[in-house]
Parts: sequence; C-alpha cells; structure tokens
Amino acid sequence: MKLAVVGSGYVGLVASACFAETGNDVICVERDAARVARLRANDMPLFEPGLEPLVRQNQAEGRLRFTAELVEAIAHAHLIFVAVGTPAGGDGAADISHVLEVAEAVARLATEPAILVLKSTVPVGTAAKVQEAIHAVTAVPFQVVANPEFLKEGAAVDDFMHPDRVVIGTDDERARSVMAELYAPYTRRGGERIIFMDPASAEVTKYAANAMLATRVSFMNQMAALCEAAGADISLVRHGIGSDRRIGRAFLYAGPGYGGSCFPKDLRALVHTAARLGVELDLIDAVERVNARQRELMFTRVEAVTGQLQGSTVAIWGLAFKAETDDVRESPAMALAERLVSAGAQVQAHDPKAMPAARRHFGDRIRLAPEPYGVLPGADALVVMTEWLVYRTPDFARIASTMRTPAIVDGRNLYDPDRVTQAGIRYCGVGRRTPDRGRAPADGRTANATQH
Repeated sequence: MKLAVVGSGYVGLVASACFAETGNDVICVERDAARVARLRANDMPLFEPGLEPLVRQNQAEGRLRFTAELVEAIAHAHLIFVAVGTPAGGDGAADISHVLEVAEAVARLATEPAILVLKSTVPVGTAAKVQEAIHAVTAVPFQVVANPEFLKEGAAVDDFMHPDRVVIGTDDERARSVMAELYAPYTRRGGERIIFMDPASAEVTKYAANAMLATRVSFMNQMAALCEAAGADISLVRHGIGSDRRIGRAFLYAGPGYGGSCFPKDLRALVHTAARLGVELDLIDAVERVNARQRELMFTRVEAVTGQLQGSTVAIWGLAFKAETDDVRESPAMALAERLVSAGAQVQAHDPKAMPAARRHFGDRIRLAPEPYGVLPGADALVVMTEWLVYRTPDFARIASTMRTPAIVDGRNLYDPDRVTQAGIRYCGVGRRTPDRGRAPADGRTANATQH
C-alpha cells in the first residue's frame, strides 16, 4: 500500500518504519526541514531500540522516504495517518489543534477520495470533529478512522510488529477492509487481535488503557506505604497477588511514580473530557494524587538519608522516565533533581541515553558523568531512579568505598537489601523490609541515623 504518515515524532516515526518493513511504500511528512535532513541521513532524533536499523534499511531499499512537503505525500497516498502531538493545555485538556490543522490541509490538497487515520491520542469525539472540519473544506469523500497506538517506549518496534491488539474505529466497510488488509501482516498469528469498533469507542479505549495501567502503578505505591507501616515487603506482596491470573504481574511495581509523555497527559485529558460530559472520575483523580505524593516521597527519602540537603551531594542513576528510552518528559528523576537543586544539594547524575536532554534542561546546574561510577565521589546518597540494565548488578564494594556517606535510596527496588547492607551501605527501598528494621514510617523519615 502507499501510505503517508504526518508527523515524525515518537508515534509517527515508529509507524512509518514498521509499515515500510512489511512492504508498504511510506512517505513520512515532517515540516521541520532540519529534522527531515537528519532522518534522511539516518540520524535518529530520538532513541528507541531497533528503530534506527529499520529506518536505515527501508530508506536504502526505497520503501521509506522523508519530506517536508505535505503536497508530495498527498499525491502519493490515499491512506493518510495523522501522528502529530496533542499537548496538554493549561486546564489539562488535550490540544487537538494540530490534528485539525493537518486534516484541513490534507482536505485542501486531496483531489481523490482518501482515508484519514488518527494515530494521535485524541479525546472522544475528535474523529467526528475532524470529519466535520474536512467537510467544511472539500466535497471530496473522506473517511476518518480512529486507530490509537498502544506502544511502550523502549519496546515500541516489537509492540508494533507483534501487537496485543489493533483497535480500529470506523463505521465504513471500505475503510474497515483497507485497515484489515494493512494490519494483516502484524496479526497473522491471531486475526482476532484486530478489534473493530465505532470511532468514539476506539478513542475512549486508548485513554482507558492508560488510565488502567497508571492505576496499577499508584495502587502498588499505596500498598508499598502500607507495607512499610506494617513491616511487610512489597516485593513479596507483588509475587503473591501477581500470581493470580485475574491480576497478573505487569505494572505491579512500586517505585517513584509514573511519568513520560503519555500517562500524566492522558489522565489529565481524560478527567477534563469526563468533566465536560458531566462525569466525575473520582478514581482517576485519586490515581493522580497518589502519583504526586509518591514523587514527594522520593524527595523526603533523600532528605532523610542525607540529614540535610543544603551542602550535601546526591548522586542519581537514571534520568529518563523509564529504561530503554531517552524521554525525560514528566520524569520523576528529573523532578527529583530539580527539587534537590532547589534545596541546595549538589546533584551528580548519569543516564545511558538521556543526558543530552538533561543537559539542555539543567545546563550547568547539575553535573553529568559519562559513566555510572563517576557520580559517586563525595556523594552522601545514591538514588536509583531508572531501571537500566547497567544499574542492575553494581559493585557494592566500590560504591561503599567511593561515596562519602554510603547510602542507597533504591527507587526501583532493584537490589537485595541484605546484600547492600552487608557491603556497609545503608539501604532504603520502596515498601521493602530491610535487615535493620521491621517497619518504617510511611513518609520515609527516620527516627535515628541508622534506619533504612
């Protein structure tokens, strides 16, 4: 098929490369000419495992092209994907102005019937608004399809190529047939993975999925607080409840709270849309409050371990909001670093991929080290904020001998508390039992210098 994908951000670039990989002829439109030049040179503007080889190979074999000219793409394709940003406004509402702008521009350029597919995350009712906007511009027949993405950053290529499900929102039989043919190569092991529904239901499905996953994260963080107050261990609790097939183990990790470009923005947009429709989403409000409180908890943990942040040195492992991405948007680690700097601490940080983004944000307000152990000299606490593999099995003896005050705040519960303390390092996890305590206050504050 001949496809156009408008937008070369995270969703658009992954979709373009993966569609090309299955033999489609794809033009990806990006109005930033400098970004187009980078992409043509196989210089990725974002890090995603496996993406660069796909882009490189499919460009070399002529199935993938990048352009700044929308007219070129419209002349090429009759199946047009919209994958532009929908940033949150001041009131939390998703801004769909870029989506409408693209739809109207496409409508003005098209001379033959086309299918416009919404890949952007948009609130319920957007497909109908786009259809109206197109009809106001042209008499050329257009079908608008809602086709939300469900990609995990750090595993997006695999998710696209082997999806759990493909949700397609359309009431048009021709559009349904075209979309089924397009996605058939990705679902051959289970045709039932293509789920057809009306556009409004497809739009709600995307937000509902993210809300459910965020809820699991906040739930486990609340259970972690309970574990600390009761002298229990959240890692054992996770194993106990995750063994229930009705619950499963995914997204049942206590930690510093969720972040990234999707969950925070999408939950706020969902609450705003519901309020506009007269529906109160009390549960989602609570999920957001728990997440905000968890970020504050990480700060108080570090404050408790150091005793006094003013003049202390705090080392941070991990700045991206999760492993296998360079995305620092809404990152708990970035928020923690900002709070620590404001409190008068010297922050020394490392991340395998996110340091360029951190450097743009912080400038010289924090020190960035080229390798993990480079952040340890003179440190009063080491805070582990991102679960990168390189942090999984550190040399604890080296940590103990290098830091000024050996202490680890394990925001991802990566380490065995016994092993850490045996190395002479104070340990503070999230909802964990440690060798030197049966219980700890839920707010992470210590009663004496040896706790945690």
